[in-house]
Amino acid sequence: MGYRNLSTAIMCTLLVACGAGSGGSGVDGEANAGPARPECIAPSRPGGGFDLTCKLAQKGLMDMKLLSSPMRVTYQPGGIGAVSFNTIIAQRGSDKDVIVAFSGGSLLNIAQGKFGRYTEEDVRWVAAVGLDYGMLAVRSDSPYQTLGDLIEALQKDPTAVVFGAGGTVGSQDWMKSAIIAQAAGIDYRAMRYVPFEGGGEAQTALLGGHIQAYSGDISEIRGMHESKKLRVLAVMSDERLAAPYADVQTAKEQGYDFSWPIMRGFYVGPDVSDADYRWWVDSFATMMADSRFEDMRRELGMFPYSKTGAALDVVIRERMQIYRDLADSFGLNIAAAESPGS
Repeated sequence: MGYRNLSTAIMCTLLVACGAGSGGSGVDGEANAGPARPECIAPSRPGGGFDLTCKLAQKGLMDMKLLSSPMRVTYQPGGIGAVSFNTIIAQRGSDKDVIVAFSGGSLLNIAQGKFGRYTEEDVRWVAAVGLDYGMLAVRSDSPYQTLGDLIEALQKDPTAVVFGAGGTVGSQDWMKSAIIAQAAGIDYRAMRYVPFEGGGEAQTALLGGHIQAYSGDISEIRGMHESKKLRVLAVMSDERLAAPYADVQTAKEQGYDFSWPIMRGFYVGPDVSDADYRWWVDSFATMMADSRFEDMRRELGMFPYSKTGAALDVVIRERMQIYRDLADSFGLNIAAAESPGS
């Protein structure tokens, strides 16, 4: 399956899911008082998309009085989510107080076997709370004014532009860079790419001149976009986004047929009780149904998308197959490569 078809499949999965409603948890059990010491783990250093995702839950659940005590955000970088994923399964599997942020990039890494022996079946998916979109940014003083300018530079010399992002080879941020290289008609393996542990580090490197292009998520750079510290060359959405990104052209508007929607949400450990799992599912459903939530989500640069419990499970499994196909198309399926007889 080609990238364009995979990109379309990702978006179609999301759109069908959006039309299906938020869904329920599909579990039985008695209600409880919720977590005593609520915690959200952001699987990165501060400043990236995982951080924003946790802060959205932190603010929403507290402001709507769904938590009896404040939620703390803790940071656990390592493997772009792998450390957190393995920790929550192996060491905190029954911890009812903790949720972990995930994104489409997490799913892509799981699909490649980068999270070790565990798969999407080994955690309980709670809620998806918003959409984000991939983007490509440069410093405001960069010579590249458009996506076309950067692609032209790559065509002349594939090593002319140093890309950087919050992920290693095979991560979704790397994938965005590789797709742009493909659009330039060059071998993506020839591009220069520097991995960082999260979007915050990559942004610092961009502003410091250590990289020339940052392939991250649009929600991560709102402040720097509004302060004009950087220039967004393209957003990877099907249509132009609303303010504050109304002035940013999509890749498709510039003649490059690709998009990269990113689902953001939370999961809990595999041994969390049905009653505790349902508390989280129901609380997120209540939060997202509140008219105040849309303003909170917008302030953090995310876009509408709501899914919980059993309905989210369906979407996760559909998207995992799409991501496994995408990994195969780039020769990145570690799990398949390491399997006997492969």
